[in-house]
Amino acid sequence: MRHSFVSVMSASGVPVEDIARLVGHSGTRVTELVYRKQIRPMIVEGATAMDNIFQSPNSKR
Repeated sequence: MRHSFVSVMSASGVPVEDIARLVGHSGTRVTELVYRKQIRPMIVEGATAMDNIFQSPNSKR
């Protein structure tokens, strides 16, 4: 849950200093290196894959 919380907060533009404080870290290093993941590219990649898998045979792409 902590990884998800940090990643979603970061993707929403919350400053890493604020996120670190919210999760109880004394600095930003652990927050940035261990917990913060870039989720937006993965979401887009997953959505594109699902579109390709479930594409209607009649749709024009």
